[in-house]
This record gives sequence, C-alpha cells and structure tokens, in this order.
Amino acid sequence: MVERMPRPDEVDPDATRLVAELARRGLRIAVAESLTGGLVAARIADVPGASAVLNGGVVAYDSAVKRSLLGVSAALLEQEGAVHPEVARQMAVGVRRALAIDGRPADLGVATTGVAGPDPQDGKPPGTVFVAVAAGDRVEAIELGLHGDRAGIRRATVAAALSAVLERL
Repeated sequence: MVERMPRPDEVDPDATRLVAELARRGLRIAVAESLTGGLVAARIADVPGASAVLNGGVVAYDSAVKRSLLGVSAALLEQEGAVHPEVARQMAVGVRRALAIDGRPADLGVATTGVAGPDPQDGKPPGTVFVAVAAGDRVEAIELGLHGDRAGIRRATVAAALSAVLERL
C-alpha cells in the first residue's frame, strides 16, 4: 500500500473533512500514537480551525507511557506486548481521559500501535498495525496488514487512522 503524504504546503483532505465534521457536530478528539510518533495529531493540526476540535495528542512510544499515562493494563502489555488490538483499544479510551479539558473527556479517541519496521516487535512482523477508535461506549480496533518500508507503513497508518475516525462518525 502506497500512501502519499501531503507536501508541507498541503493539508490532508481527510484531515480537513474530519475537522469540519467534528466542528459541525461540536465534538472534540484526542490522539494516542505509538508507531506514528505524532503524525496523526500533526495532520489534524495542519487544518485551519483544528484548535476547535483537537484536545491534543500523546506520543506513547514507550510501553511505560502507555501504562502510566493512558492506563493500558500492565498485565496485558506483559503478556501480549504493545502490538495488540486490546492495547490499541485501551489507548483510545485512555487518551480521551488523559487529555480531558476542565474534567470533560474528549468525545473521540483514536490510537495507533504496531510495527513500522524494519525489525519485528513482540513477535509481530513489520506492517502489523492496530488502529482503534473510541466514541461514547463504543471502542473498535482495526487490524492493518501493511507492506512497505518504515516510512510507508507509518504514512499508511496515518491515512487509516483518519479514515477510521471519519467512517465511525
């Protein structure tokens, strides 16, 4: 899968649609990222007016941050590692709470976790990625089987995360 990232002077069309739809509905989003290292939040923040809908982002690259800041189960991380659908789900739920504004959790949480490569992680090959979206009481994780180099896997994950949120709105 080859995903083209916008040039620095371009705004991602899916991010633009997402910001517009969140604003129209009066909703706010929070982002928790591992393998994407802040790229999802950056794509959203590129859109003029994003401050009306984006609470913020957490780059939980280290599993200790997933556990301590986002509330991912230590037992789950110990047993399964960070590349697991339930880890993604717990990240998406946890970031809503972690980035609450004045005690109000974000309406939506989106999370990415996986293996960008070049080496396997937690026994999983590069391209094994989970994106989760938490909205209300619904939390869903989507498994992606991506191919390509490290940069390509990260780009494709960003595109999938934005698309997953849009599809669930």
